[in-house]
Amino acid sequence: MLDLVVLSPHLDDAALSCGGLLAARARAGERVAVATVFTADEPSVPPSRLAADLARWWGLAPGSVMRARREEDLAACRALGVEALHLDLPEAPYRRDPASGEILYRELARLFPHRRPDEPATAEALDELLAALPPAAEVWAPLGVGRHVDHQLLKRAAERRFPTALRYYEEYPYAARGLLGVWRATRPRAAWRGDVLPLAEEDLAARCAAIACYASQLAALFGGAHRMERAVRRHVHRRGGERLWRRRKEEA
Repeated sequence: MLDLVVLSPHLDDAALSCGGLLAARARAGERVAVATVFTADEPSVPPSRLAADLARWWGLAPGSVMRARREEDLAACRALGVEALHLDLPEAPYRRDPASGEILYRELARLFPHRRPDEPATAEALDELLAALPPAAEVWAPLGVGRHVDHQLLKRAAERRFPTALRYYEEYPYAARGLLGVWRATRPRAAWRGDVLPLAEEDLAARCAAIACYASQLAALFGGAHRMERAVRRHVHRRGGERLWRRRKEEA
């Protein structure tokens, strides 16, 4: 049985957001796994301009994007001392409507909908995948700070599967882009409790080392590898550590 499983939408979200706490738990001898959901291979030919742009922004050849990102994730999980589980659903830019075959997300802006996404087929697949996970004493899910459609869908699936004692991590770097995202995700405030957990230098360094493994993402997220560690350390110091949330009704 796992001590902790962290549900990550994409192949970097867990390390980016709560990698220090994961490293600390693993260093304490706990068995920790990161279960990343949207990891399936993309089509060899980009199905949309957005898919082609993503490959170009990340410096990866079309048809090799997800394979390269899975390798990055395995290296990052090794840096944290945790297990990696890849659950093999396609990311939003590669998903099609089951009835019409149309690409669901052709533009970058559509990946961040203001309304709750409605994808019954993806929701059903998520329910099946989460039900098949190895048992764990504790489960963490994304808070949904940036409104990315994949984060929202996974959060809702986690709440269906693990309705009690679920904890939420703030997705970084979304959480560093002003207070509005976290504020919006924790409404009404009286229903939520946030706990800031300090990090030892060893665990903060492990988080930075893990993030550095996602070489394809560093330019898009930070403007380059040389800026990443400074940005991460600044954010952690301002927070006082890494913050986890839970719904107050779960404390009873």
